[in-house]
Amino acid sequence: MKTTAIGLAAILLASTAWAAEPAKTMDTPLGAVLTDQNGMTLYVFDKDTKGAATSACVDKCIVNWPPFLAADGAMAEGEWTLVDVTDKDGAKKKMWAYDGWPLYLFIKDTKAGETTGDGVGGVWHVAKPD
Repeated sequence: MKTTAIGLAAILLASTAWAAEPAKTMDTPLGAVLTDQNGMTLYVFDKDTKGAATSACVDKCIVNWPPFLAADGAMAEGEWTLVDVTDKDGAKKKMWAYDGWPLYLFIKDTKAGETTGDGVGGVWHVAKPD
């Protein structure tokens, strides 16, 4: 009986950890935005296509706008999906997308909650929760 209870507890803990969203929200002067777990603002790129399987940000773009990478074994759930990306090191990886839009960080944001990438080139925007 004790073994069964421990097994059930382990399953519940594993499913709770799995169901955690990859990002969180933070209030900024631009309103609520999506951030990574460290509070760094996430961005969307107008040149991406909503729901596409691959990021449109490559080469110099991906150096300045690092992808919000998914951990190995991460699984899509609800509004959170996974998109293929070639990282700055040339490696093929998976990145998170929210509501079909791939998410990126900005190398010039140095502190949690900064939104300096919003509006860059007219094609970068803070990612907002629904």
